[in-house]
Amino acid sequence: MVVKVLGSGCKNCKRLEQNVVEALSNLDLEAEVIKVTDFKDIMAYDILATPALVVDEKVVLSGQVASVEKLEELFKQV
Repeated sequence: MVVKVLGSGCKNCKRLEQNVVEALSNLDLEAEVIKVTDFKDIMAYDILATPALVVDEKVVLSGQVASVEKLEELFKQV
């Protein structure tokens, strides 16, 4: 699984990345977590707000910092 956190590196983007890492760890899932900060690369995903989360090239959330619990539920469905 490849998980991308899209954002400029703001506080919310960093928090989302931390929550992603924690959720994956809690579920004992292996995934490559990639931070995407280049504006051109972010816009390629056609999102309106950051931070955003992409799992295996599918945008799964945008414009919010999901809790660890919400991310765990999301990762269980993938």
